[in-house]
Amino acid sequence: MELFEGIRQRIGKLILAKKVKKTRRRVYYSNIKDIRNIGIVWDANRSEDFASLSEFHQKMHERNIDVNIIGYYEGEELPARITAIMYLSCIKRKELNFFYQPVSNDTDKFIKTIFDVLIDINFEGRFPLYYISSLSAASFKVGLYDSDEKNISVFDLMMELKKPVHVENYLDQVIHYLEMINSGSSNKVEKS
Repeated sequence: MELFEGIRQRIGKLILAKKVKKTRRRVYYSNIKDIRNIGIVWDANRSEDFASLSEFHQKMHERNIDVNIIGYYEGEELPARITAIMYLSCIKRKELNFFYQPVSNDTDKFIKTIFDVLIDINFEGRFPLYYISSLSAASFKVGLYDSDEKNISVFDLMMELKKPVHVENYLDQVIHYLEMINSGSSNKVEKS
C-alpha cells in the first residue's frame, strides 16, 4: 500500500513541476514597512504551534499587517480550537485528489492571492503544503532550508535553523531578516 502511495505522490510531484514551469510571478520585496499582508502555509498536524501562530498574528495586526493562514490536517475532524478562526482555513486529507494535490476553494483562493510575503511552516515536508507554496502568487516566499530536499527551491529567502525547529523562533528569525532587508529601490524580477 505504501509503495502505491509513493508512486501516486511522485506522479503528483511531476504534475506540480509542470505547473510550476508554466507559472509566472513577479518577485518583489523592498522592506518590512511596505508589507500589508502575509500568507502562512502551516502543518496543522503540529497543534502545539497554534499558540505561536496566534501570537504572531497579533504582533502583525499591531503593525497593520493582515495574516492569512492555510493549514493541512491529516485527521478526519479538525481540532475545535482552530475551526472558528477567521484568518485560518484548513484542508483535510479528503480535500486532496488522487495525486495528493489539494483541490479546495480555499486552496485555490490562497494560491491566487498575491501576498507581499509567504511564510512556509512545513517542517515535515508535507506534499500538499509544498504544492501550495510552489504555486503561490506571493511576491516574496520564505521557507526553511532543507539539505535533503531534491526539488528545486520555490523560496526567495531560505532560513537554516538548528533542529528541532520551533515555530516561534522561526517566525522571529523570518521577521528579523525581513527587517534587515531594505532594498531602497524597487526590486522586481519576473520568475518562472
